[in-house]
Amino acid sequence: MKLELKNIGKDFGSKKIFRGIHAALASGQSLAITGPNGSGKTTLVKIICGLIRPSSGTLTFTSEEKILEREEVFRHIGLVGPYLELYEELSALENMEFFGQMRRVPDLSARISELMKLLNLSGREDDLVKTYSSGMRQRLKYVFALLSEPQILILDEPTSNLDRNGIDAVYTIMENQKRDKMLIIATNDEKDLIYGDMQIAINA
Repeated sequence: MKLELKNIGKDFGSKKIFRGIHAALASGQSLAITGPNGSGKTTLVKIICGLIRPSSGTLTFTSEEKILEREEVFRHIGLVGPYLELYEELSALENMEFFGQMRRVPDLSARISELMKLLNLSGREDDLVKTYSSGMRQRLKYVFALLSEPQILILDEPTSNLDRNGIDAVYTIMENQKRDKMLIIATNDEKDLIYGDMQIAINA
């Protein structure tokens, strides 16, 4: 899997958010996006995920030398961000089963069990999401992002709302992801930044 950003820019109305973003990334590599609050880190993450379109420039994903369409790219991406919402009136397990079936995750029950253990959530599968603390919800988002073993893992403020154990689990996830897949993080935390092989610094 390869990702190439060429001269990416984004405007909202007459306001220019950023211009001239370039990057090239392949499986086994990682990218850190940094910049002051309001500089556009989350906007760039959403462009990479296909949630919004750039105002200028091109973004290309390729797999085995074939350019992937937007719908194909979606199947390869796992995303964790503060703006993602879960179904609060459903249990964690009901949420995961719904998502896992959409993604056609093989051996779904075993995969859920494995990830709930990794993120220290075992035993809470049947609890409604609305009863979860903010830190638990953040860890649950990682379970969702990892269910389909994505080739591209994108983390916006990866350690936000996490305690020490949660942070350690996330660092393990990041280290494993960048070993042979693609990792993209948006953060200003110096401890997170060591997991980025290259950086894009966005100026406000």
